[in-house]
Formats: sequence, C-alpha cells, structure tokens
Amino acid sequence: MKQKLAVPVLLFALLAVVMTLVQFEVIDLYIQTIILFIGINIIISSSLNLVNGHMGEFSCGHAGFIAVGAYVSSVLSVALFAQDRIFGAPLLPPQYTVYAFPVILVIGGLAAAFAGLLVALPSFRTRGDYLAIITIAANYIIITVIINIDKIGGARGFMGMKRVVFAMEDTAAIPWMVLWVFLFTILSIIAIRRFVSSTYGKGIIAIQQDEVAAEIMSVNTNKMKLIAFMLSSGLAGIAGGLYAHVIGYVNPKSFDILKSTEALVMVYLGGMGSITGSILSAVLFTLLLELLRPLQIIKWIVIPLLLIILMQFRPEGIMGNRELVDIFPKLKKFYRFK
Repeated sequence: MKQKLAVPVLLFALLAVVMTLVQFEVIDLYIQTIILFIGINIIISSSLNLVNGHMGEFSCGHAGFIAVGAYVSSVLSVALFAQDRIFGAPLLPPQYTVYAFPVILVIGGLAAAFAGLLVALPSFRTRGDYLAIITIAANYIIITVIINIDKIGGARGFMGMKRVVFAMEDTAAIPWMVLWVFLFTILSIIAIRRFVSSTYGKGIIAIQQDEVAAEIMSVNTNKMKLIAFMLSSGLAGIAGGLYAHVIGYVNPKSFDILKSTEALVMVYLGGMGSITGSILSAVLFTLLLELLRPLQIIKWIVIPLLLIILMQFRPEGIMGNRELVDIFPKLKKFYRFK
C-alpha cells in the first residue's frame, strides 16, 4: 500500500514545491508560463495520441477542438465573472470563481467533445488519408465559424479571461492557474490510462491492429471510434480552456493548421500509443519552441523539418509504443501504465 501511495505523494510534493516557488516569486513569470505550457501540451499530446496512436487513425485537425474549448470556456467565464463591454456586468459574485472555474473548463471540454462527435460520424466510412482530410476541413470550419461571430470578437479575438484569474487570486492569493493546469494534466493522464487499459481500450487497440478483424471478432468499431474521438476532443477542449486563461486572449488564427502540426509533432516525437512518450515529447517540444522563439517565422521551417527527420531515422518516436515501466520493470510496484 505504501508503494502505491508513492506516486501520489510525489506528485503532491511536486505541486506544493512549484506553487511555493511561484508564490514567493522564486520562479519568475516567464518560467512559470513555460511550466504551464508544458502541462497544457501534455494534455494536447496525450489526447491526440489516443486517436492517432492507440486507435491508429490519422487526425490532423486537433487544433479545432482546442479552439472550441478555449472559446466556450472563455465566453462563459467572462460572462459570469468579469465586467465586459459585450456581456455587461458579471452575472455572479467574483468569490464564486474558484468553485465555478473547473466546471467551466469541463463545459468547454464537453462542447469540444460534441464537435468531436460530429467529426467521428464521417469516420465510420473513412480511414487513413480520407480521415485526415475530414479533420483538417473540420479545423478550418471551426475557425471560419469563430471568425464570423462578431459577438465574441470575430477575427479580432476575445479577451477578458485575465480578469477571471485575478478574481480567483483576490478570493485566495495563490497561483490558481498553476494549480488548475497541474490538476487537469494529472486527471487527463489518469483518464487516458484507465480508458486504454479498460475493455473499451482493448477495442481501440484492436482497431489499430486490424479494423476488419476487430469487426469479425464482434468489436463494435463505430462505437469505439465514437468514444475515442469524443474523449480525445473533450480533453483537447479542456486544454484549450486552460490555454485561454493562461494567455488571457484568444484569436482564431492561434488554432490554425500550425497548431495542429504542433500536436502531431509531439505525438510522433514521443511515440505512437505511448502515454509516457506523450509526456516526454510535450516537455521537450515546449522547451524547443522557447529555444527557437528568437528565429520567429523560421521556427515553422525547423519544426516540420524535425518531423521529417524523425520519420526518416526514428519513425517509432522516442518511446515507440512502450511505457516507462517497460524500460524500468521495477517501477511496476509503484504504478502501472498498462
């Protein structure tokens, strides 16, 4: 029992240390933002890996679901808790922000999951390159719809989320976004791990191996695809909500094909079907983006080039389809990823 508690205790200690360092300004705002982006990218990478890795499909429009979650949660939080020229006075007192914020993020995730449902339906008859085309089209449809809704800023973007974060900090002076990003990152990893190791997860893996054979063995492939797409897009929506409140501003162009490319690079860098790989690749990729930031637009040449090099010399990624416990078997007594 003590061994099983080792990982939760370690995670709690890590959260306590990070929040203490942020609270006493030992970690400056720049480093804090990088840490937050690492957590958000872990959710994005692991959620896309559920479809592209574990299920073996080829989704290329993940940024569309991130955009849905970002805008839905942003509009809700600003309308409820922030003074805004569009929505007017806040509908609820600011002290309720702490309790309502995780609910708002979940609502954004549910909206993104519904968008994933609409994409999953055409996937019943398509696969491979055709599914990639559908998801790219869905990404552009979502962006176009957002651009044409002037109520939420249209092409100008939407802001006001920082006032919601400030309302939480006024209620209790702690780094709330560090707490929420950390908690939702851990919960997302746990949800994906439990899903993959469940009966439904076995059906997802069967689709990856051979969809026709899976149907012959009475696996309801349409139902499996539906659940996987909705879970993947729902988690992406939660990541979008966190991203919007960390930045304090969202713009439709922030969720174009380049954002989807970032998600793809992280998935293939870490390894298809590896949760550990998704975590490692998100950390490495976020740090790489910061190192390449001085290059400005040239970094968008370097990043796709990285993907090409990866496909040529290590197509299985850093971890392949293995988890950390496969490399270090003694860790199984502390936790299991499979």
